[in-house]
Amino acid sequence: MPRIIAIDYGMKRTGLAVTDELQLIANPLDTVETQKLFEFLEKYIAENNVQEIVVGLPMRMHGEVGQLETEIQKFITNFKQKFPQLPVFRQDETFTSIIASRAIFESGAKKKKRQDKSLIDKVSATLILQSYMESKS
Repeated sequence: MPRIIAIDYGMKRTGLAVTDELQLIANPLDTVETQKLFEFLEKYIAENNVQEIVVGLPMRMHGEVGQLETEIQKFITNFKQKFPQLPVFRQDETFTSIIASRAIFESGAKKKKRQDKSLIDKVSATLILQSYMESKS
């Protein structure tokens, strides 16, 4: 069965998560510099069976989209041009960074690891993917 990739898009870094082949479990994949995101995705998609992409939807408290949405829309437009065969879905990412930070803290990680923003980005992408998978079932 093909995999699903989730993207927690950021201006500097982008967190990525992926399902297992049975699409049962969301796993952190990597954090890449956003300027190198397409390079990473091209290689990953060429080497793996990917079914669809889920991109986080940054929402504010009153149901408005976050300020990063303009950049995310540009990314999605470019992605659809490069990979027209892969559908792109959106998933609300409200509070994922906060939940990711808390989960890392509660895991007993040392202070240096808890402050690693690339780890937070990967875990946030994993939370986005898990939410998406739960909404599908």
